Amino acid sequence: MALVGYARVSTVDQDTALQQDALRSAGVLRVFRESGSGIGPRPELQRALSCLAAGDTLVVWKLDRVARSLSDLLGIRDRLKASGASIRSLTEPLDTSSPFGEFTFQVLGAVAELERSMIRERVMAGQAAAKARGKRWGRRRALSPDDEAQLVAMYLAGGRTMPELAELWGVGLGTVKCAVYRVVRPDAPYLTRVRARA
Repeated sequence: MALVGYARVSTVDQDTALQQDALRSAGVLRVFRESGSGIGPRPELQRALSCLAAGDTLVVWKLDRVARSLSDLLGIRDRLKASGASIRSLTEPLDTSSPFGEFTFQVLGAVAELERSMIRERVMAGQAAAKARGKRWGRRRALSPDDEAQLVAMYLAGGRTMPELAELWGVGLGTVKCAVYRVVRPDAPYLTRVRARA
């Protein structure tokens, strides 16, 4: 029966020292450390899970260090159960080696998922309100409306290719394409993709 620790911070600028100290104080001798967002593959977590055997315990400082969503959390729980291992959090009442700990595990995961959903809804509501006030996201256009009109006029007059106009105005080819397509091909796929990103 071994205690295996897992520590993760969100960015490379952060340090896992606090989590490692807490894990070592709890008797964990082997700690897998990871830096980076919980969205990626998390190779060190996979290594930690792979080395667990029946009776072992995965010890984490906090639940959100190991799981990024309720479904992720339950997937990790199922993997631990399949190997006969359990999970324990040092800062939350969580130890799945007991029935009450298993129940707590599911409740904490559900609460975390609810909190993320509420934050997402607030962000979306804020974005909708800002959009209604005329707020736009993304980079500011490289050319003013007057400059765009002049560039398009030069293109329509002939004699200048889009790459030549881009070099002449000191902008990227994409900027020239958008300016021209807004006038001559408003339904162009290229412009549609640009609008979708805006």
